Formats: sequence, C-alpha cells, structure tokens
Amino acid sequence: MKLVKVFLMLVLLMALAITLSAAAPSEEEPLVDNDDDASEVADDLLPSADGQEQRTSLRGASRLLAQKPRAVMTCNKYPRVCRVAGSPGPDCCKKKCVNVKTDRLNCGMCGKKCKYSEICCKGKCVNPMSHKRHCGGCNNQCSKGSKCLYGMCSYA
Repeated sequence: MKLVKVFLMLVLLMALAITLSAAAPSEEEPLVDNDDDASEVADDLLPSADGQEQRTSLRGASRLLAQKPRAVMTCNKYPRVCRVAGSPGPDCCKKKCVNVKTDRLNCGMCGKKCKYSEICCKGKCVNPMSHKRHCGGCNNQCSKGSKCLYGMCSYA
C-alpha cells in the first residue's frame, strides 16, 4: 500500500513539472525580427482598397481583426429586420424574429405557449392527435364522416 502511495505522488509531481515547464516562457528567438531588410517586409505587406498596407503573415494583426465589432441589429429597434428574406418570421417577440402563426412558444401572440401535446396552427394551439381540421399536422382535414384518432383520420 505504501508503494502505491509513493508511485501516485511521483506521478503527480511529474505532471506538475510538465505543466509548469510548458507554461514558462522559453528563451528562443523572438517572433518578430527587427532587421532592416526591406525585401522581407515588402513580402509581408499587401496594399488594401483604402491605400494602407495590411500584413499577410502571422507577425502582425490585420486591420480587419483590430476593428471594433458592429452592433447587432435587433428587431425591437428595427422591426423591418424580421421581414427580410430568410428571416424565421415577420413578427418580433423578445428581440427575436418569429412567426406567431406557427411558433409553439409564441402562438397567436408573443409569450403564449402551447401545451406539450399541442402544436400551433394558424395562430391557435391545437392537439393534432384529435383535432378534425388539423389531424396529425396543420391543415390536414379529415373527410366528412371520419374522426381523427391518434393523429390519423378514420383510424378504427
């Protein structure tokens, strides 16, 4: 038992030594050369559209990375954001674009949640397992004289 404890202590000490040696800075060559060789500097720079030069190597950060991020356009300030192509829906609820006619969490109006077994069809919460006009899914109407059971028309 004593031998196992000594072995575990040795393993922990080795792991600590490896961690500390990896975190300590090494005294290798610096990443940035301070030579005045113009040919090397000219290879690293590319002209940009505004006339300034950008670095292409990992030695310096480009202007693109140095810029501040733009503010995100949210629908509470700009409601037209929800009406563009590719938007999840035309309505704005809690700073998110949604479609209140189909969204279970905002069915008919913002914040109105459907129950677990219900779905949102045309802005109303319905149970697709038993609703005659939305049997198994939205707008799946059963024919006259048949019932909707278990999400299927005329099951029995």
